[in-house]
Amino acid sequence: MSSEVIVLIPHYENVLGLINSIKSIQENFLVDIIIVDDGSKNKPLPIDEIQKSYNNQGNIIFEIIEENKGIEVALNVGLSIILEMKYKYIARLDCGDLFHKDKLRKQLTYLKKNKDVKLLGTWGNIKDQENNLLYIEKHPVSYEEIKKKIYLNSTFLHPSVVFEVDILSVVGLYPLDYQAAEDYGFFMKIVKHFRSENYPETLIDYIIDPNSISSLKRKRQVKSRIKGIINNYYIGWYPTYGLLRNVLLLFLSRKMSNALKSKFKR
Repeated sequence: MSSEVIVLIPHYENVLGLINSIKSIQENFLVDIIIVDDGSKNKPLPIDEIQKSYNNQGNIIFEIIEENKGIEVALNVGLSIILEMKYKYIARLDCGDLFHKDKLRKQLTYLKKNKDVKLLGTWGNIKDQENNLLYIEKHPVSYEEIKKKIYLNSTFLHPSVVFEVDILSVVGLYPLDYQAAEDYGFFMKIVKHFRSENYPETLIDYIIDPNSISSLKRKRQVKSRIKGIINNYYIGWYPTYGLLRNVLLLFLSRKMSNALKSKFKR
């Protein structure tokens, strides 16, 4: 092991997005990467090309799942491998999304200064595939606000988070029963047990992909989020409002939701 942090990237049929994401990791210290290919069929993973695209001197680990199992399984395969390698921190990144320069340095510096914080996300630019800025996602910063507003929606941009490996001994891996919303179920468990915050700076570009899980399986995602709210429900304003809000979202398309966010969050 040559780095204290490793970036976990699940991959499925998006080689160009993967290469662009890897190129965006620009840090002045070693950063390792683990890529879990979830049974891609149309195009083999060009391992040599991907290795050449990485400007950092960190290691790149490849794990290939022979059959497509879904992102939840791919993420858990990656976490299981990481646990055997004894890293201190895990960062997430999705194919096509881009880190800003020194993103990880800023997060790791904050985590080391605030040792009670075990997961740290960031704000992000939400863009379309033509690189047009739709809006800036500024999720809640403080743990107190996150604990409340996670009942409304995910309070973290999944590919922005960095978290300590040790928390997995308490929360376990990504839940397999939250289809299309494995991140929401995962964050719910973490927030319940550990202080979690967002770094108040825009440090990633999050690309809206019409072929992403959030686009193609939106209703399934919202239903899984509703399940998470019910499983963690208590009598209070945020759980009750969040439940009603997500039921209404079942009738709102991703396109309409993004349009509304673009209008009110710019």
